[in-house]
Amino acid sequence: MSWTKVLAVEELSPGARQVVKVGNRKILLLNHENQLYAVENTCPHLKLPLKNAKITEDKAIVCSFHRSSFDLNTGEVKNWCPWPPGVGKVLSLVSQEKPLPIFPIRVEEGSIWIDVQEE
Repeated sequence: MSWTKVLAVEELSPGARQVVKVGNRKILLLNHENQLYAVENTCPHLKLPLKNAKITEDKAIVCSFHRSSFDLNTGEVKNWCPWPPGVGKVLSLVSQEKPLPIFPIRVEEGSIWIDVQEE
């Protein structure tokens, strides 16, 4: 593993989101209900940013642009391009269904660390 210190833990208060850059990747850090998550900041469908994406009760992140949703713990696709009606099916053909990259995260000595393997 290749751990990178990215942020002081107090900089990511409950409900906060912050994008950090590690190598060539932009990682979205989330503090959702006092649980920390680190995910790729772009939706795998059209590479649009996820920073303002909705988080559901069942811990899925939903792309604000085309409503694809991904499990925050595993990155697995929960729903691929379901919206808007009539257009969602066409949008789903633009790219193949892919999971959202999720990164291991830990808190140590007051800092948030993530493990990002470069592509």
